[in-house]
Amino acid sequence: MAEVRIDVEGAVAILTVSRPEKLNALDIDMLKALSAVCDTVEADARIRVAILTGDGKAFSAGGDIKAWSGMTANEFGHAWVRFGHRVFERLATLRVPLIAAINGHALGGGLELAGVADIRIAERQVKIGLPETSLGMVPGWSGTQRLVHRFGAQVVRRMVLGGEMFSAEEAQSLGVVDAVVDTGTVLDAAKSYAERVAQRGPAALEVAKLMIAVANGEDDGSAVEALGSILIAKTADLKEGVAAFGEKRPAVFKGEW
Repeated sequence: MAEVRIDVEGAVAILTVSRPEKLNALDIDMLKALSAVCDTVEADARIRVAILTGDGKAFSAGGDIKAWSGMTANEFGHAWVRFGHRVFERLATLRVPLIAAINGHALGGGLELAGVADIRIAERQVKIGLPETSLGMVPGWSGTQRLVHRFGAQVVRRMVLGGEMFSAEEAQSLGVVDAVVDTGTVLDAAKSYAERVAQRGPAALEVAKLMIAVANGEDDGSAVEALGSILIAKTADLKEGVAAFGEKRPAVFKGEW
């Protein structure tokens, strides 16, 4: 979809939100496109790591005010906030590590979008913040939830309650971004990091990502179920159970892994 481009270079998928004339402000079509590229990444076994970046001068200026300001309260809560939650959760739980290459300002929903990534690299000129309360609203795409888990409650308080906006260097010192690079170089830096990640065992990366999410309190138990299901899928007992079902006979389980 035109709103989000996907380019696959070897084992690396580059996902680019592309609405530069609006500073990559997110609307419903962009959310749908982000969900669609998640399908592509999940289905392509060649992909071992993904990079998320913005087209033009901004990473993302957040949710497009024109896209939601005319909605009813019910539409805003369901078609906008809850749908955005589902899309961002898909990005956060991709089977592959995700790197945010923050090429420009990441504000409001744009920072929440960067927050779904496992690693964040920002260019030096970038500004980061959660300005929603200046509009009389609150962060709605996990700014007060996932970002608290990942950045710490006090950092989020400073952005949401105090309206503080951080430079890239300040964000790095607070743990909001992992590295700061010169203007115009973030995609190359992200590709270099992605190549390092792609050299590691893909199964180990997927399992480790799930385990870290559980330890960080970001997961509601679905990761545990996924890990358990992957483990059971490899057991001799499951093969015996499926064979017995097909042959209409009692299964003979041996407890073999």
